[in-house]
Amino acid sequence: MNHPVAQDKTVDKSVHERWMKEAIAEAKRAEDIGEVPIGAVIVRGDEIIGRGYNLRETTQDATAHAEIVAIREASQQIGAWRLLDCRLYVTLEPCPMCAGAIVQSRIPQVIYGTRDPKAGCAGTLMNLLQESRFNHQTEVIEDVLQEECSTMLTQFFRKLRGKS
Repeated sequence: MNHPVAQDKTVDKSVHERWMKEAIAEAKRAEDIGEVPIGAVIVRGDEIIGRGYNLRETTQDATAHAEIVAIREASQQIGAWRLLDCRLYVTLEPCPMCAGAIVQSRIPQVIYGTRDPKAGCAGTLMNLLQESRFNHQTEVIEDVLQEECSTMLTQFFRKLRGKS
């Protein structure tokens, strides 16, 4: 599938890598408690206003994805549901639910680490973030620290299969 990848002129690669490392740290927190290692941070200006990591198993809540947790925290932090001047960094391409939440919260830019061939909705299976029929579209930047994000997930599932 064609992936329209944005090249953000206002933020250089090292800045994206800095914030993706924060998302990776969140993913490691998930892994430490036996969750799938997916992490997210929401950045406003030069400050993290929302952090999240996968908590589906811990909470038995299908909506407890890293992005949703981070969006909730960021909205509480700024006292608004519109995250108009923020960037979301996430280690794995957003699923349909998270892509919908990103569009609904008006986040203008999503930067992700690695594609999700099973549920990716930022260009892999479909691109909900840039669907022109919605009232908001989100710029997408992919493959930031891709190898590190991908390896973390691959190793997690390899260990999980080894235990069963």
